[in-house]
Amino acid sequence: MSKKPNPEMVDEENPQWTAADFANARSAREVLPEIFGTMVAQQMLKPRGRPRAEHPKERINIRLSHEVIEYFKAAGDGWQTRIDSALRQFITEHRGR
Repeated sequence: MSKKPNPEMVDEENPQWTAADFANARSAREVLPEIFGTMVAQQMLKPRGRPRAEHPKERINIRLSHEVIEYFKAAGDGWQTRIDSALRQFITEHRGR
């Protein structure tokens, strides 16, 4: 069932793409250097955000005593990171036992 386009939403200068248009499309990596030059294109195509960690942290559920949570939360934001550091230190001190 084909819907008629809303005449107010039709943009004659930018018509809707067809399957042929998508088939003939070129990637931004190919087109941007031609338009903006190599240096600007490299900046535009640079991945954003923090680089992916080789071993990212895992989200888990863990039940800890009220005293442990209160102790780490008392120092402010970053309490989960401090718990992680404390557990890492424990591993270092008890490795090989």
